Amino acid sequence: MKDRLATPYYFCMLVANFLVYFGFWLLIPVLPFYLSEVFHAGNFSIGIILSCYTIAALCIRPFSGYLLDTFARKPLYLLAYFVFTFVFAGYIFASSLTLFILFRIIHGLAFGTVTVSGNTVVIDIMPSSRRGEGLGYYGITNNLAMSFGPMTGLFMHDAGVSYTIIFACALCACALGFVFASFVKTPYKPPVKREPISLDRFILIKGIPAGISLLLLSVPYGMTTNYVAIYAKEIGVEVSTAYFFTLMAVGMAISRIFSGRVVDKGKITQVISTGLYIVVVSFLLLGSCNYIMKWNILLCTILFFFISFCLGVGFGVMFPAYNTLFVNLAPNSLRGTATSTYLTSWDIGIGIGMLLGGFIAQISNFHTAYLFGAALTVISLIYFNKKVAIHYHKNKLR
Repeated sequence: MKDRLATPYYFCMLVANFLVYFGFWLLIPVLPFYLSEVFHAGNFSIGIILSCYTIAALCIRPFSGYLLDTFARKPLYLLAYFVFTFVFAGYIFASSLTLFILFRIIHGLAFGTVTVSGNTVVIDIMPSSRRGEGLGYYGITNNLAMSFGPMTGLFMHDAGVSYTIIFACALCACALGFVFASFVKTPYKPPVKREPISLDRFILIKGIPAGISLLLLSVPYGMTTNYVAIYAKEIGVEVSTAYFFTLMAVGMAISRIFSGRVVDKGKITQVISTGLYIVVVSFLLLGSCNYIMKWNILLCTILFFFISFCLGVGFGVMFPAYNTLFVNLAPNSLRGTATSTYLTSWDIGIGIGMLLGGFIAQISNFHTAYLFGAALTVISLIYFNKKVAIHYHKNKLR
């Protein structure tokens, strides 16, 4: 297990991760329609409701990182996975908006824990010499879920399938994932002497600069995953936006195959910087689609889906690199905290993106929201090259 990635336990983690994210992504593009059609919520209200999930996830992640560094990791992983799976059943019986919001918050807490613990467990069972590559393949399962999840959800919605059936599909997928997760065997973790509670037990202090850069980057990403289907209808793209997520996932999968190996050669900051340039251009073009559509409908439609592929390449290049960057800034005893800080930074931006996207669309429109998001990616690029890269090379431990 220390010499190669292709172990039964690693395979089980890949399957479990794919299925937990499949359940997650299956609902992402469908929930705005669900809230609008069933509860008659407006754009800003939808943004607030959807952000409850992300806010709950980011609130629990620092604590889950501390628990993972203190106690056995697999039991916490399985508990979080079980709760995450069970809440899908709650959606089916949520008869009021208040009850739906409550389930959404619980779901966010479980998701925040299961993703941190899953990432930490997979780091534990892979050889350190192939961590970037291993995280790259692990991330590909996210991308596959990101492809099949939204595509399946949107096709089901467009075909008139009831929301109850959609929720049930997510429930069954995650239940199967829980079975695979239970087969994983983690290395023995000796008892850890609990140190006095301090801030660095919940947040990787050295990772804050990188966290800020990642946060700025995830704001427009949050807008895209939640509102791109509505944005496409707003500007007049008639092709199903399910393909947007598919092409985005394809771009991520292709880029992760080689980016992880480059990361393992030590070129972490170079990889992230390259991905940032791609993402900046992609979001600027996405925000400009409204104007291009008025000039040439066919060109805009082609460009719209080409952008999704480029976004996938850009983010696919950066994800394993950012994850490795955070881990390399922390001692082995703080792996959980490092992963938690990485994912918390991402979630804060996603939550802000949901709120800002809905708010800006309420007072203006979605293409204005995406142009604003593109401006944030420019700031992230400048900040990373001028501050984060230098800070990382001064403070990395490996």
